[in-house]
Amino acid sequence: MSHIPVLLHESIDALQIKRGGIYVDCTTNRGGHSKEIAELLGKTGTLICIDLDTDALREAEANLMQIDNHPRYIFVHSNFRHLGTILVTHGIERVDGILADLGLSSQELDSAGRGFTFRYDEPLLMTFDPHPTDDMTTAYDIINNWGEESIADVLYGYADERYAKRIAKKIVETRISKEIKTTFQLVDIIASAVPTLYRHRKTHFATKTFQALRMAANDELTSIKEMIHTASSVLAYDGRLAIITFHSTEDRVVKHTLKEYRDILTLTSKKPIVPSEEELNTNPRARSAQLRVAYKPLPKYN
Repeated sequence: MSHIPVLLHESIDALQIKRGGIYVDCTTNRGGHSKEIAELLGKTGTLICIDLDTDALREAEANLMQIDNHPRYIFVHSNFRHLGTILVTHGIERVDGILADLGLSSQELDSAGRGFTFRYDEPLLMTFDPHPTDDMTTAYDIINNWGEESIADVLYGYADERYAKRIAKKIVETRISKEIKTTFQLVDIIASAVPTLYRHRKTHFATKTFQALRMAANDELTSIKEMIHTASSVLAYDGRLAIITFHSTEDRVVKHTLKEYRDILTLTSKKPIVPSEEELNTNPRARSAQLRVAYKPLPKYN
């Protein structure tokens, strides 16, 4: 399945693209949002495209280079938490807009082979970088090496998993006799740890555990906080920050972190923007998406 950009028109409208400006797509993926930004920027603009997935970034570059009169592109294989360093490296002090789509792409869910989904039997990696190095934390590391309390804290803290303690206990009991290497092994463990009724809900019983492990492996919440911190200093006056989240934990962190910078960044509205019924009909995966938008107003002088 190809990736359908979520809240595409809403996020592009929110950024209020200035022709010839400088913009950052923190989560470029295959370039769905970047394409719209690039077409509005024109050849005098600059678009910095960041992604941890090298394969996706290469595909985005091939797609974006096809645009007539495209802006200057800077493609960066990195985590958006390093936004400040990336801009300094390329001699950029201020940007006019920053977009971060925090959702996992359809390709990553369906065909990455990295253990993001419980629908296929895959290695327990869950890293956004398709070629993880030895110093990267994987879901395998967490499941097989972390303490029971730490695993429970991850499941509850990152995904509000109500049976976090039971699942963590079962994981630790199981790994004593054998390594837990694959998604199907983990699903079986979760199934044996939770009540029967929980296994037959509309939402799959492993959803929250997989979400939590992915977020922990990639240190996603800290990355979000660091990106917003950087945005507060590098955005030009009237510059815009647009962040799309897909579950309550992410949205809570975005909301609370933006509050911390309310003296610098102003929300365009208290409530997040959500997908239209038309979008939900064509892309059901957008159902949980929320867009929060902030801008940097001119300073007030007494």
